[in-house]
Amino acid sequence: MALEMKVPSPGESITEVEIAQWLVEDGDYVEKDQAIAEVDSDKATLELPAEASGIITLKAEEGDAVQVGEVVCLIDTDAEKPGGDSSDKKEEDSKEDKDKAEAKTETPSKPSTPDQKQDDKNYASGTPSPAAKKILSEKDMDAKDVQGSGKNGRVTKEDAVNAKPSMGTPGNGTRSESRSKMSMLRRKVAERLVSAKNETAMLTTFNEADMSAIFNLRKEYKEDFKAKHGVGLGFMSFFTLAVVRALDMYPAVNSMIDGKEMITYDYKDISIAVSGPKGLMVPVMRNVENLTFRGVESEVKRLALKARDGKITVDEMTGGTFTISNGGVFGSMLSTPIINPPQSGILGMHNIIERPVAIDGKVEIRPMMYLALSYDHRIIDGKESVGFLVAIKEALESPEELLMDNNVKKALEL
Repeated sequence: MALEMKVPSPGESITEVEIAQWLVEDGDYVEKDQAIAEVDSDKATLELPAEASGIITLKAEEGDAVQVGEVVCLIDTDAEKPGGDSSDKKEEDSKEDKDKAEAKTETPSKPSTPDQKQDDKNYASGTPSPAAKKILSEKDMDAKDVQGSGKNGRVTKEDAVNAKPSMGTPGNGTRSESRSKMSMLRRKVAERLVSAKNETAMLTTFNEADMSAIFNLRKEYKEDFKAKHGVGLGFMSFFTLAVVRALDMYPAVNSMIDGKEMITYDYKDISIAVSGPKGLMVPVMRNVENLTFRGVESEVKRLALKARDGKITVDEMTGGTFTISNGGVFGSMLSTPIINPPQSGILGMHNIIERPVAIDGKVEIRPMMYLALSYDHRIIDGKESVGFLVAIKEALESPEELLMDNNVKKALEL
């Protein structure tokens, strides 16, 4: 019996997917639940598992856009799994390779013949006179790039004087190019980024934070934290909980526009931008206001691993009321992050650099990070945006007081 495999619905509002890659070939025997293809939607890349065991017949090509519910392959469930003695097959393959090698040795090679085509140009063609050669050398030009007007095409002094270097003349390096089709996910991300730039009144405000307090806390407690909870005490938990505190203080940043209405959320679903094999992905941590340091670090690790392995689900990519993007892991010093629509704000983290700063009238070297908040000026005023970023700066510089209620061990659950 031939089983028709149809494209399942990856999630609500998704009607079309793209065959990113077939993981099997036409005519292969597949096992039930074996991953046979990777499909791209406009939100995530998902694996398509075989619904039964049997011989597969592909009905779509890589790169094809197919509708949800459309048949993409057939599986002959009555077909038997191929068997046979593998050692016999290896011996047969070895004998075949040996026969081919002997045949190649016995076949006389065709003697190479010199190219009989003679250069029909005169020996003087393109050759510069001594005076022309000197002028061209001063201009750092090659005589072959100059059209000679002398006898038999010889390059004269006048030709050299009038010759002009070509601007942008290709060098000796390779000048190849290649084309590849953008994945559906990448195309959708591109559309959303352009939409955010064109349809929002996006503005960015900057500040900087002294990371000394967080450095000291991590140095003192990170080993105990990892031993107790199995995850590292990173920077993301401090930033995420600082964002939760700032969103409580400035709820307009936790809002978005819907037509002529402004929706403000009493929960904090924080999107985190992570790099996956198919490009940028933004999975969501739900109800972060209920998470502890351990909870945030565990959730960040879980979502980052799923994104890296291409196993993130559409539900885990949907929603979000605010986004945190950490370009610092790639070495970014300063950037203006683009809003993740329909959200109204995104916080950009950057790399931490030791810089001289003035502390109580003295110059000290401190680990400093630039912070950037891009926001939709249609619903967030300058006062709110600046106040929001200052609130984050304060929490990062005084985490023990503002994020841990002056009880570090209790906050870290040690």
